[in-house]
Amino acid sequence: MARLYVRQFVNIALNAFMELVRQPIFLLLLTGSVLFELFLAVPYYFAFGDEMKLVKTSTLAVMLLAGLFGAVLSASASLAREIRTGTALAVLSKPVGRAQFVLAKFAGLAAALTLLAYVNMVGVMTASWMAFDAYGKTDVTALGIFGGGIAAAYGLAGLSNFFLRRPFVSDAVFALVVMVTLAAFVILQFTQQSQSVGQMAAVDWRLAPAGILILFAFWIFAAVALACSTRLDMIATLAVCSAVFLLGLMSDYLFGLPAAKGSWWASTLYSVVPNWQLFWLADALETGKSTFHWDYVGKALGYTVFYAGAALAVAVALFEERELS
Repeated sequence: MARLYVRQFVNIALNAFMELVRQPIFLLLLTGSVLFELFLAVPYYFAFGDEMKLVKTSTLAVMLLAGLFGAVLSASASLAREIRTGTALAVLSKPVGRAQFVLAKFAGLAAALTLLAYVNMVGVMTASWMAFDAYGKTDVTALGIFGGGIAAAYGLAGLSNFFLRRPFVSDAVFALVVMVTLAAFVILQFTQQSQSVGQMAAVDWRLAPAGILILFAFWIFAAVALACSTRLDMIATLAVCSAVFLLGLMSDYLFGLPAAKGSWWASTLYSVVPNWQLFWLADALETGKSTFHWDYVGKALGYTVFYAGAALAVAVALFEERELS
């Protein structure tokens, strides 16, 4: 029985993942975000020595917004559309529980967002290599290699679609993962770039834990979006999630300060609304302090597990009462 449950769970999650990576909007979001991250490392900023910091912070912001937007679109495509078209009812007519269905959908959604975060993180790392100050210059070689890798991914997907009749979008997504990784490896191993006078280019590996924290934010946002998608369509889900995102950005000011003064309602809302500032530590990279460690990432993972679990519990409860016919 347990083996059957696991097999059903894996099949539903895998189908949800493949359905999401076959969405053209997912491919456009993946390609557009990583290209924009590289573009941010191209211009001359003249930011009085803060050019590298500006590039790193901007690329992480692009990664965050791309993931949050992708979470809403993917949750709506994965659940709300299936409820509307009757696909969910067809699946649940088999020996599949509603809770199992929702949790498997979240697993597929989380896997797709992890893929999105990985490609964006490669772009962020490459952009940190390409960043330069007023005394450096644009790394045209790295830009050409990375752009060539993306073009090659699309070309391979086009060839597989033409000769093998395979779906173009999903093949382009997987080819993009491989080619972006290969392009970043070639850039880091076989090219040189001058970031400043007497300073050669180097990857800021401190961006890795910062990117992982943003991935945790993706998972929480995906759980919230999935809970909304049990009852709402895409536009309504986007509106609710946008409100949650804005409130979460101002959570420390709106609820944290009154909660510190003993306000019960502020303390309740401070616990209910996700605090996105906990996952945004890009500014800590340039402070020179030693407070940014991997143990904080571990604590953030615990927060993510509990908050996403609570959101999924709400999603299951809402879906149990949903009339699918």
